[in-house]
Amino acid sequence: MKLSEMEASTHGRVRNLGKDARFLNRITSIGLTEGATFQVVRNDKKMPVLVYVRETLLALNRKDCEGIEVTEERV
Repeated sequence: MKLSEMEASTHGRVRNLGKDARFLNRITSIGLTEGATFQVVRNDKKMPVLVYVRETLLALNRKDCEGIEVTEERV
């Protein structure tokens, strides 16, 4: 499933961040890495996706979220 498809208040784990080296460098520097667990705080259409990961709230643009593969986890 894509990160952009997850609903608010759900938890998940990052499976794959894609293959673009520039994107990988940028996204991993802010704390989102493969295997990281997170919570989707807000996911409104046409707005950035708010994700809580490693004690940090991240706002990710929707285009980037389309390329991030995740799995939903039960807490």
